[in-house]
Amino acid sequence: MSGTHELEDLLRRLAPRVLAALVRHFGNFETAEDAVQEALLAAATQWPGRGVPDNPSAWLITVASRRMTDQLRSEQASRQREEWVHAQTPSDEFLSPAADVERRDADDTLILMLLCCHPSLTPASQVALMLRAVGGLTTAEIAKAFLAPETTMAQRISRARQRIRAAGATFEMPPEHERAERVPVVLHALYLIFNEGYTATSGPSLHRVGLTAEAIRLTRIAHKVLPQDGEVAGLLALMLLTDARRPARTRPDGSLVPLAEQDRTQWQPDSLKEGLDLITGILSRARLGPYQLQAAIAAVHSEAGRAEDTDWPQIVALYKLLQQVAPSPMVSLGHAVAVAMVRGPQAGIELLAPLEADGRLPDHHRLHAVRAHLLEMAGDRAGAHESYRRAARLTTSLPEQHYLHSRAARLAPEDS
Repeated sequence: MSGTHELEDLLRRLAPRVLAALVRHFGNFETAEDAVQEALLAAATQWPGRGVPDNPSAWLITVASRRMTDQLRSEQASRQREEWVHAQTPSDEFLSPAADVERRDADDTLILMLLCCHPSLTPASQVALMLRAVGGLTTAEIAKAFLAPETTMAQRISRARQRIRAAGATFEMPPEHERAERVPVVLHALYLIFNEGYTATSGPSLHRVGLTAEAIRLTRIAHKVLPQDGEVAGLLALMLLTDARRPARTRPDGSLVPLAEQDRTQWQPDSLKEGLDLITGILSRARLGPYQLQAAIAAVHSEAGRAEDTDWPQIVALYKLLQQVAPSPMVSLGHAVAVAMVRGPQAGIELLAPLEADGRLPDHHRLHAVRAHLLEMAGDRAGAHESYRRAARLTTSLPEQHYLHSRAARLAPEDS
């Protein structure tokens, strides 16, 4: 193993496989997840000095199984329970490599994601549990990512596991009709993880690259298992096309660069091509959904060599479809910007009025940031100045605060 990052990546990839083995054989998600975390910690401590075992997944499963056996033995000390536990330990046949191991791992990872996104859990709990159980992140890492106290995050994860156990959930692929209901929940959780990584809601950094990378990795797995699902492909395309811009989104000092001002030669060509190929292929054969439409909008931006070459009429049309398929205040906000780019800033400003009266966005910084931008385009410097300042007060992201304050400062009255 050449370094700490490579070891972390390996353990993160192996975590779902190990957890799936234990849950399948022992049937106790809560205890299995704790045992896996202990095994991962043991590997992170021992492997750098001793070297990675020839079969690292077998090593982890063996260690985790022993931890789980000890735990179950302590909970029920009867001889009969101990014998049952040993009988249920994963067999050598299961641990040995198989030709279909990659496919099985992908299936198991999707089952785990479906389990973590059980309908009895809140979206916040689904995200936390998915990052812990499937992503292999520690509770401390998840708490740090979302700027929450570690004790709070630990309680959230613990309650989520207890609810899954109380609901009687089992480690198996749900029937097709139930899976059709659960997959969108998984996609929403992955979308939330990606968004938090791409534009962190709080803290000094705009990006949390580990979260975006994990969201993309898990969405790739879902796409591998469900290649014909248009929304899975659409979400993966959206992530790739969006993340391709990341190198151009910040200056060397970490300050934010808006889309219109980005150096597009810094966009990642491989991610752009993969995302464009995905969305082009799926749009022609799948039922249209919100992630596909968002990916199509991102694709239009990606195909413009310069900001001024953007096909804004096409983006307006796509936003209209998105409003029909999945209406939301954020979709209406994006539509208002696109309309302003086609028909002028006043047309966009008029579309903001319903959002301001809607009740769901009055204290969201993006509404006031968009309003400020459109007022600036319209030549209303005083109005734009005040809206930029209000937006800056409402966001907890330091890079966004700095950007909004800088825009406001450019428009400040000379005697202020």
